Amino acid sequence: MHTLFRSRMAVAVATVFAMVLAMASPASAVSSNTAAATAAAAPPITYKVLVFSKTTGFRHSSIPNGVAMIRQLGVDNGFAVDATEDAAVFTAANLAQYKAVVWLSTTGDVLNATQQTAFESYIRGGGGYAGVHAAADTEYDWPWYGGLVGSFFKSHPATQAATVRFEDRANPSTGHMAPTWNRTDEWYDYRTNPRADVKVLATVDESTYSGGSMGADHPITWCHGYEGGRAWYTGMGHTEESYADPTFSKLVLGGIQVAAGVAHGDCRPEAGYTPLFDGTQASLDKWRQAGPGGFTLGGGTISSFGGMGLLWYPLSTFSNYSLKLDWMMPGDDNGGLFIGFPDPAGDPWAPVSTGHEIQIDATDADPSRTTGSVYSFQAPDSALRAANLNPPGTWNTYDVRVHGQHVEIYLNGVKINDYTSTRNIANGYIGVQNDGDAAHISYRNIRIKQDSAQPTADLAQGKPVTTSSVEAGSAHVGANAVDGNATTRWSSAYTDPQWIRVDLGASYALNRVR
Repeated sequence: MHTLFRSRMAVAVATVFAMVLAMASPASAVSSNTAAATAAAAPPITYKVLVFSKTTGFRHSSIPNGVAMIRQLGVDNGFAVDATEDAAVFTAANLAQYKAVVWLSTTGDVLNATQQTAFESYIRGGGGYAGVHAAADTEYDWPWYGGLVGSFFKSHPATQAATVRFEDRANPSTGHMAPTWNRTDEWYDYRTNPRADVKVLATVDESTYSGGSMGADHPITWCHGYEGGRAWYTGMGHTEESYADPTFSKLVLGGIQVAAGVAHGDCRPEAGYTPLFDGTQASLDKWRQAGPGGFTLGGGTISSFGGMGLLWYPLSTFSNYSLKLDWMMPGDDNGGLFIGFPDPAGDPWAPVSTGHEIQIDATDADPSRTTGSVYSFQAPDSALRAANLNPPGTWNTYDVRVHGQHVEIYLNGVKINDYTSTRNIANGYIGVQNDGDAAHISYRNIRIKQDSAQPTADLAQGKPVTTSSVEAGSAHVGANAVDGNATTRWSSAYTDPQWIRVDLGASYALNRVR
């Protein structure tokens, strides 16, 4: 009885003490509850990442900050993080458990020959590599690694502020970025420009800082496929402050996700594309809206309102080309890219029946009307689309290749549809759709690359013109037909027949009259 009484008293005292403590320290109670809620909200762990930070040369004081940041990214985004400076973990059996290996400001010769072979096999087997800053200052005597990282470090000036310019803002590592970013870092020069072998995501503008030596084209962040694996690298990340910067941490998070293959970007090298919409008002002014609704411009992005309408590029038709653009739907929305249609004359429905829509709508019950389809004609490979599609609220890239009647559709660098049309789409206009008030979509970075065998001259421009008539009181004279401006026109009198004659001054074999 005595013992039982003492136990009950202890419980009672403990309970009272806990109550008093809670009343005396409400902030502590709230913090505990918040921590519990945060832990409960953390996403489940779905894959593992290895962070490797061994150094045999210069050692960055920011390495512990980087490890801590990546650990927290793992907690917040569903991946486990192992961090080590022990090269002995580079065995085939051990590396197999990781989706990606992050080389965090490694320097010097960090792996022996056996470990190098294991890492090469890991990448060739589909593994991922993410390199941060001094990862390029590593393993100079291992040419294979130089190809993986993209280029070796050469030199750097003093740490200072500079402007970073983003070429690709659809990649998961750069989708959150504005067109430019002013930041302080240690700006690496590289032994070679990697552009020919990688997809450059960002460059640093040497005109905004002192001591750069690569010139006007100075890549600083890039990605690429490499011998069966995936590689992403950024030269930023020298300072300790970098790893407390949420903008930088999101950049690294996207790079890890690309390397791990859980987020998707077009990492194929890209050169020779001409921008049709580059994010500026001046480039948007060249486009024309057909039908209701339209697009607002902000942060280099056009976002739809109203509809259903079509924003189309009237300055030229195109044939034999690769057309790329970045798109994002905030939710269960709808849009599309139109190809191969004649002048719609203000009717947004005309291209539906004369060209083709490359659809953007992941939830339509008809597979021929979902993302990656040639609308109502051919569905994409559903498995490939699912494996390479980023979810609503994130950016994706289309590469639509048209050669004659042949259409190929690439989603984030992977071909998901291959279709031969019966329509006359070989030469036509291109446009993007605003589908309706409740169907929102955004587009960025619309660019095109035509095959080299393209007409290079407008033979009629500025040549003498004779017309049968001009509409009474109209400024739409015959010379407008040969002024090289697609927004002007000739207008005849109302009665038929009417004609226009252009003296080219010589005989030509023409393949298009417009």
